[in-house]
Amino acid sequence: MKKSLLSAFKEWVEISYWKYKKLKEGNLSNSHYQYFYTTYFGLEESFYNGKRILDIGCGPRGSLEWATMTSERIGVDPLVDKYMKMGIDNHQMVYIKAYSEALPFANNYFDVVCSFNSLDHVENMTKSTREIARVLKPGGLFLLMVDIHNYPTPTEPQSLRWDFLKTHFDGFEIKLEERIKTVKPGRIYFNARNKIPLTNKKAHNGLLVAKLMKL
Repeated sequence: MKKSLLSAFKEWVEISYWKYKKLKEGNLSNSHYQYFYTTYFGLEESFYNGKRILDIGCGPRGSLEWATMTSERIGVDPLVDKYMKMGIDNHQMVYIKAYSEALPFANNYFDVVCSFNSLDHVENMTKSTREIARVLKPGGLFLLMVDIHNYPTPTEPQSLRWDFLKTHFDGFEIKLEERIKTVKPGRIYFNARNKIPLTNKKAHNGLLVAKLMKL
């Protein structure tokens, strides 16, 4: 996929963020992911036995290291080559440099696809959601956590609305859909864990959490 100038700038901002986090934390932690892949979505660890799982926009923390019971655990991210300098080659998972608009996998390949804090970062939402549907098996799950905001930012160019699931995932059954209040902007896992319901139906900003099954 050919990058636009805006996409190149976005990636520069994102890698600068991760360099700062690496400098601040030393070793980038990943212990929180296990909870969000399992208990948070009402899934047992045993659910993942022998399954293929894909994390879109995985970042450099080793988001799937916990998933030792899977048959394949793959993270895709446009910045994988730059993450190598942060030690991702030591993680117990496979990293592949790719864009969500052109995933390098066969049709119906994965049992679980997830996107935590990444889908509003993509350049083309329609292509990305079509690719998610293509690589996920019928009956497979798509796990989503994404900020809903009515304004673009340099790293989050997609201004998503609350009807996002209906407009982009018509071939899926919604198993879980929650609208959560943003208590701390930019802290998606903090907001998700607090799980304060968004009661203002006219609110333009918040966190959307969803579990979808491909039909």
